[in-house]
Amino acid sequence: MKDKLFLLAPGFEDPAFPGRTFYCWHCALMEGVLASFPDLAVKLDVRRIAWPRPRQELVDLLGEANQSLPVLVLAEGGFIDDKDAILAALTERHGFPDPHP
Repeated sequence: MKDKLFLLAPGFEDPAFPGRTFYCWHCALMEGVLASFPDLAVKLDVRRIAWPRPRQELVDLLGEANQSLPVLVLAEGGFIDDKDAILAALTERHGFPDPHP
């Protein structure tokens, strides 16, 4: 089983801001890292999910209180939902290069 990286699908609308389209910049950062190292990205199960809540797949895996994205769900259990901690885990667990400080 692979680690699962959940990202928001870009180009979503937020009802709080009618007529505007958005992307999650933390998710876009992850997308850039994945695209930069496609040979390493295949080690992950990447899932892009829609903006509206409930995000049922996450609710089923992590509980209703844990629907924020991006989130890395670890194969052996547990999850990481901080962008910097996810980047560190990609380095430690999957061999991605370190981000430059």
